[in-house]
Amino acid sequence: MNRIELQKKYDEYKAMGLKLDMSRGKPSPEQVSTMERLLTAVKTNEECFSETGSDCRNYGGLDGINEMKRLLGEMLGVTSDHIIVGGNSSLNLMYDTVARSMLHPVEDGCKPWSKYDQITFLCPVPGYDRHFAICEFFGIKMINIPLSEDGPDMDMVESLVANDETIKGMWCVPKYSNPSGFTYSKETVHRIAAMKPKAKDFRVFWDNAYVLHDLTDMPDELPEIFSVAEQYGNEDMFFEFASTSKITFPGSGVSCIAASPRNIKRILNALKVQTIGHDKLNQLRHSRVFKCYDDIVAQMKVHMNIIRPKFQIIYEAFENGFEGYDNVSWTIPNGGYFFCLSLPNGTAKRTVELCAEAGLVITPAGAMFPYGIDPEDSKLRIAPTFPSCEELAVAADLLTVCARLAIAEKYE
Repeated sequence: MNRIELQKKYDEYKAMGLKLDMSRGKPSPEQVSTMERLLTAVKTNEECFSETGSDCRNYGGLDGINEMKRLLGEMLGVTSDHIIVGGNSSLNLMYDTVARSMLHPVEDGCKPWSKYDQITFLCPVPGYDRHFAICEFFGIKMINIPLSEDGPDMDMVESLVANDETIKGMWCVPKYSNPSGFTYSKETVHRIAAMKPKAKDFRVFWDNAYVLHDLTDMPDELPEIFSVAEQYGNEDMFFEFASTSKITFPGSGVSCIAASPRNIKRILNALKVQTIGHDKLNQLRHSRVFKCYDDIVAQMKVHMNIIRPKFQIIYEAFENGFEGYDNVSWTIPNGGYFFCLSLPNGTAKRTVELCAEAGLVITPAGAMFPYGIDPEDSKLRIAPTFPSCEELAVAADLLTVCARLAIAEKYE
């Protein structure tokens, strides 16, 4: 199809008045509906007590109820003494952890991060836009670290952290990374765990958002980070985050932070000033629905069967639409909520513009990079989970038309 034919097909789509949205990785209404039983998991006053007899309607339980700590610990592969249960958002916990580090020393003998002239975070790219937004909000400098199928470029990471004391943190989405879907290799996990940073108060923010979000019956395997880090004496170097947001209700899930017992004590000392406690009734509802880890695994298979066909629709549309385009590629992950489309340099932004003009909203080009700047203007995040299969078929074909038209405009 030449440029004139592409333009004609694009104009036909534009005339349809479409309103399609693939901008964020939201669970679909069908997925959310599978958790209706959560709404009635606690129905009477007599059912509002945890296994220890504590009244979940009242104050107390700063670190969460035992049932939820144990369940989330199993999900992450750690014991419950590594877990603090939060509210409905792991992003909130990540923001709070950075804010706390800006105000109070992360490590004995160090200053709060805000007392340094400049601090820096390492950011594997393409990566999660909300991580970068936290850094930008707090004025933290960001350094791009190339991300491959095995994880971040560890030669670069090791060299930087060993020689630059301003580097205080590193973002990681270690399993089914947002947006590429890559899972860090065993070697990469060990190299991260073994790092010897120049800054004593360096911390890795291990955002394990997709720990159970498999799309195949042969999922990727990720080593449990604290047991690995303990081998190198670096257990205190990690803050791990997760939630049930894409397991139950995205707006009413349960989040957690996992850390070494030493760091847990530090966090609790701050939390007792910050809050009386998080929503224990919601924790109780979750623990009544998921009485054991296997119950969560079973729920995730339900999600997998809903989501997997949506990814396949996009893949097939790309295979057909980009046939013969050697300079276009995309990742095919074993899990998560996204995959990454790579276009010829200088065409990603234009593709997004064309999509928007035709009624399809996708994640802005550049969002996967610090400061919203993709140096090559070539990467797009594809989020197929929310639309219906019928909507996706239209959206996927329109996206290929827009990308091919953007390529034609620039290179023909």
